[in-house]
Amino acid sequence: MSETPKPREGMPDPKLDEATFRERYLSAFVDPAFDPMRAELDRIAGIAFDAYDDGRKAPITRKAGPGYADPDYDLAVDWIKAKAAIDAAQAQHDARDGPLRYLLINASSRSEHTCPGEMSKSWRLTQLAREVIEASGTVEIEVLELNRLASEYGRDIHPCKACFSTAAPLCHWPCSCYPNYSLGQTHDWMNDIYPMWVRAHAVMIVTPVNWYATSSPFKLMMDRLVCADGGNPDPTLTHGKDAEKAKAEELKGWDYPRHLAGRTFAAVVHGDVEGAENVRRSLHDWLCFMKLIPAGAEAELDRYIGYWKPYATSHDELDADENIQEEVRNAARCLVRATQARRDGRLTDPSQDLETPRQK
Repeated sequence: MSETPKPREGMPDPKLDEATFRERYLSAFVDPAFDPMRAELDRIAGIAFDAYDDGRKAPITRKAGPGYADPDYDLAVDWIKAKAAIDAAQAQHDARDGPLRYLLINASSRSEHTCPGEMSKSWRLTQLAREVIEASGTVEIEVLELNRLASEYGRDIHPCKACFSTAAPLCHWPCSCYPNYSLGQTHDWMNDIYPMWVRAHAVMIVTPVNWYATSSPFKLMMDRLVCADGGNPDPTLTHGKDAEKAKAEELKGWDYPRHLAGRTFAAVVHGDVEGAENVRRSLHDWLCFMKLIPAGAEAELDRYIGYWKPYATSHDELDADENIQEEVRNAARCLVRATQARRDGRLTDPSQDLETPRQK
């Protein structure tokens, strides 16, 4: 094997000076109600700058312990907790005597609890699907409301940093990029979302079209799920984020673990002018690449509600379009049938025993 290539460097340094850091940090406290605490806030800002300047990404760690390539490596306690949640979710997924578990995702960022002042059509369609699935037997349903990124305090999904593109083992499962306390990148929701995907036997996505693509909350989640497809479950292999070690590990031969393989899926994409077909196709391709199994042609929809009609009457258009409502119910019915067939061994992924070129 040739020598491990050195990581390429040379991009502009984003490091802030102390004055700029303090200005940004304290901008969260512009409310005059904080005025009596200015001296205390200034001291807190000083502590925060010290953590930033020192790069204390994960200030609380413990030894990895048995089962890891380097038991003496100091792992972030946050990551250890996230990994335990995923392991517990996998055990729930694998329990043959447990209920079938469904994850429904309302991908719209709109709700009446924030600036739009009105519920989303995606939420309504998700509820139609939920009713069908609930009536199918002994099931457990989790609904992921991505609109909470816009409407709930302390809900964030931070952007993917594209570690995978440096080398596959540098992308850890679950993601270890966050929380990053030195950069204030906390409240990351993904450590709660990963177990929801792992626990599920089936996933149904309902998304609007936003500028020829999925919603921005969904795209954030989608990018952060890269670690579920080929991600490294042992950060001690790469001593955290050591890019050169990760390159060396990949060049030894990476087995590209498919952490979400075998779950069934359905997808409903709705728009008002353009783009629904392309978004539906992109979701299908993405999920199939991760080795999830399509629930059938009727389980994947791209439709228009109120085509070129005023947005003000879009809910009325959905009320009137009983055909779309029934198509969403049928998508849920297909998902139920496919998921039950999967558990019974009657539905298999024909590519499950094939190796992709990247795995060789």
